[in-house]
Amino acid sequence: MKSLAIMGTALALVLGGCTAVNITDTTEAETTTTTTTMVDTDALQAALDAQDDAAKARYDSRNPGETLAFFGIEPGMTVAEALPGGGWYSKILLPYLGPEGKLVGAHYPDDMWPRFGFGDEWAATRVEASNTWTTTAAEWGVENGAKLADYKLTEMPEEMAGKLDAVLFIRALHNLNRFNADAGYMDATLAETFKALKPGGIVGVVQHNAPEANSDEWANGSNGYLKKAAVIAMFESAGFELVDSSDVNANPKDVPTEEDFVWRLPPTTAGTEEGTPERAAMEAIGESNRMTLKFIKPA
Repeated sequence: MKSLAIMGTALALVLGGCTAVNITDTTEAETTTTTTTMVDTDALQAALDAQDDAAKARYDSRNPGETLAFFGIEPGMTVAEALPGGGWYSKILLPYLGPEGKLVGAHYPDDMWPRFGFGDEWAATRVEASNTWTTTAAEWGVENGAKLADYKLTEMPEEMAGKLDAVLFIRALHNLNRFNADAGYMDATLAETFKALKPGGIVGVVQHNAPEANSDEWANGSNGYLKKAAVIAMFESAGFELVDSSDVNANPKDVPTEEDFVWRLPPTTAGTEEGTPERAAMEAIGESNRMTLKFIKPA
């Protein structure tokens, strides 16, 4: 299973940055507290409606409208999106943030990619995709979209300090944590994120949620999952304050054992063959159980 877990990591990375859902259609999620935001629901719905059918097919699993509203993302903000990848969330954020806003792609550092073990050529393609992301995003042709910029998560430009309204980590933390013991990527990312945010700035986290009963070693990110308590502790140690959590992206059907990895589930369904009972069982579970956490940088 471990070889498949590594393969699944790469597949998930290639697919990174893909999610969404109609904000008028889903069941209201339970939250720990009530927050008040100035979310422009009409603009957000218009951004969701503008996506293609392939993106919309994943709305029910990924709830992008509810998620962005929960985090309090508003038009005109400067928002960094960690691991934007092929632009699943980016293509929603660009029209929603609008011409007064800015979308900042926040990429893995170049020296992280070889650690996945897929060879120099594969790592080079990932580095190139990161380094040309703003050009690629501009070619999507989003009308009246946000301005574009980017940086590496562990190497924030000094001129960006204190400029961000929000940073979004949507299924992007597990590999940072997976390699943290060897290279400090998670620690550096959280420190740079704190530096980049304005006082009162938002951090939104959506992450595959590990059962607390599973071992910490299994839940270190190499299988895609992290424990909610561990994620909260990481951010609080870095100076952030947890202000809210939501079940909007929860899936109680996903209860992984220590023989499982997240990429066994849709949309990757690694490790099972199409048309088999094993694949049907994974499809019946659906996408992963995900924590949704909102932090702020104290003012």
